[in-house]
Amino acid sequence: MLGLNKKGVQVSFQGIKKQETLLTISILALAAVLSFATRLFSVLRFESVIHEFDPYFNYRTTKYLAENGFYAFHNWFDDRAWYPLGRIIGGTIYPGLMLTSVFLFRLGQLLHIDIDIRNVCVFLAPLFSSFTTLITYLLTKEIFDKGAGLTAAAFVAIVPGYISRSVAGSYDNEGIAIFCMLLTYYAWIKAVKTGTVRWGALSALAYFYMVSSWGGYVFLINLIPLHVLTLMITGRFSHRIYIAYSTLYCLGTILSMQISFVGFQPVQSSEHMLALGVFGLCQICAFVDYVRSKMSSADFQALLSFALSTVGAIIGVGLIILALSGKIAPWTGRFYALLDPSYAKNHIPIIASVSEHQPTAWSSFFFDLHLLAMLLPAGLYLCFKDPSDAKFFLALYGATAVYFAGVMVRLMLVLAPAACALSGAGLSRLLSKFLTPAVQTQRQKKSAPPAPTRGPVALSFAVLSIALLSAYTFHCTWVTSEAYSSPSIVLSARAHDGSRIIFDDFREAYGWLRSNTPPDARIMSWWDYGYQITAMANRTVLVDNNTWNNTHISRVGQAMASGEEKALEIMRELDVDYVLVIFGGLTGYSSDDINKFLWMVRIGGSTEKGKHIHESDYYSPSGEFRVDKEGAPALLNCLMYKMCYYRFGKVHTEGGRPQGWDRVRGAEIGNKDFELDVLEEAYTTEHWLVRIYKVKDLPNRGSL
Repeated sequence: MLGLNKKGVQVSFQGIKKQETLLTISILALAAVLSFATRLFSVLRFESVIHEFDPYFNYRTTKYLAENGFYAFHNWFDDRAWYPLGRIIGGTIYPGLMLTSVFLFRLGQLLHIDIDIRNVCVFLAPLFSSFTTLITYLLTKEIFDKGAGLTAAAFVAIVPGYISRSVAGSYDNEGIAIFCMLLTYYAWIKAVKTGTVRWGALSALAYFYMVSSWGGYVFLINLIPLHVLTLMITGRFSHRIYIAYSTLYCLGTILSMQISFVGFQPVQSSEHMLALGVFGLCQICAFVDYVRSKMSSADFQALLSFALSTVGAIIGVGLIILALSGKIAPWTGRFYALLDPSYAKNHIPIIASVSEHQPTAWSSFFFDLHLLAMLLPAGLYLCFKDPSDAKFFLALYGATAVYFAGVMVRLMLVLAPAACALSGAGLSRLLSKFLTPAVQTQRQKKSAPPAPTRGPVALSFAVLSIALLSAYTFHCTWVTSEAYSSPSIVLSARAHDGSRIIFDDFREAYGWLRSNTPPDARIMSWWDYGYQITAMANRTVLVDNNTWNNTHISRVGQAMASGEEKALEIMRELDVDYVLVIFGGLTGYSSDDINKFLWMVRIGGSTEKGKHIHESDYYSPSGEFRVDKEGAPALLNCLMYKMCYYRFGKVHTEGGRPQGWDRVRGAEIGNKDFELDVLEEAYTTEHWLVRIYKVKDLPNRGSL
């Protein structure tokens, strides 16, 4: 190098930079491919099926959009749901997921790629996980450096907290929403750094895509204003921030209001008031700076004191009047549940009954983040060690995401990208600190003489890093394969010899309904299975996973928790033809309706018509929920108990156990010898997982 001229040095540097760019692109491409590949376990193990419950509604609506076009989709009245109320689809969903799938489907047709719309839906989430890997790199690189970006991209490619909602077949809003969220954050950071309207407008467009895709956009539109407010408090507010936020808020709010389901919420609901308030503060700060430049210091102080006392009082009174008059809607129950984990259980049991809405156990943080849980604090430390506007944003994102992930299991998905970005920065800095100087000492001995212990320390740290990263990789692969790649529609278990047993009872039952019931048959079940029944059996349901009408769901819960005569009254009132229940006592499937029964009781008793239903009536004298002879009479004689355990008292489930042994509850059922008076068994699947009953016809009143 010493013998080269200036031109030679420049050419050499250009060659090095080109090699670094190629290496970066190669690593990113590998991470994106790895992200896509790790999400295909479910396709390799099972056929290409849709997972869970909500994805079946999304698939059904996407198929309707592809076949009938956007206008018909937006005005579609679905008479198969919420009988007899129905549902207006266009005004009650976030259409971004469906529009994205149909766009890719049309693009494939344009390019003469023969692909079914169902396969587009199955593979959409893995595809967007690859995009998320790339945008995580760009976001982290923009805040820290290229090394941190590459490390964060590698982490997010296989982190279990994100894989849980992005495996093949997991066709839910979150599959594309996390990419939309990070894209908005990236554009916002660029807008903050440059202070240009262009990046502000791009962040508004990304925000619009986010709003169209997932209700979690409320987190985003509160985090960005919180960032601006923090910059104001810390004295970092500038013209750049003013341009960026004003552009994002004005354009983003107008665009978000074009989504029918959102409507005027951005200017009326309490969840959006922080964004509006910070926008107002930005205008006030800008106006104050302008006035200060035109007035003397004494006159400005007098004017400022007057403005703070008068304008502040006017604004405060105005907000109170708007809130009392209903112009500003109060916070929703879901929002209250995020602020107070006990709120949903005490006031809105329908929200608390969802397993995703439960508080997160400490073990879940390690299960879904593993190594990142230890590296995340290092990234937070770096945000404050050398602070900047962008680093403040990532610190706020990480801190708020940790809190909300602790309140609700579902929001671990929001924490995962932040944990990857912060952990990527932390690990990258540690690797640079321990390994880079060791390399430099060999090349530049004169300028940096090696310390006596640097070699062994660097080697030890390298070995430790490789071991921890290997453990992280194996953990992520195992979690993906065993925990997050089995669709709820097709269950699997291990036999004693280690072989895999497949339980396909759900599709068996839905196929029977589709083939053996009238097209206008009305099916009553708990709301968990509504989307699947409508999509796979093509039959009308009373309630489904939208859970928008608590009174209607409560009525179904009352029928399940009542005796046969009272239940018949409710079923006649609701025009029920068939009743479907999920029972796991034979196979050991714990997510059955008996284990969900207490939520049916709580929701059933939460309305005026269900005041006669009390949860305490379904506990034994010792205060336990038992299905054996010690169980409460109200439980042993209710409709749900009888539908699940009909004929089960004569079945052997385990060797050495009596007949009627429930493998989930670990008990012999207490009510065996009974017959059904108002129902008749229509169909029970091979493993008894799904049981379907027909409501008996009324007796002919004219007969003698």
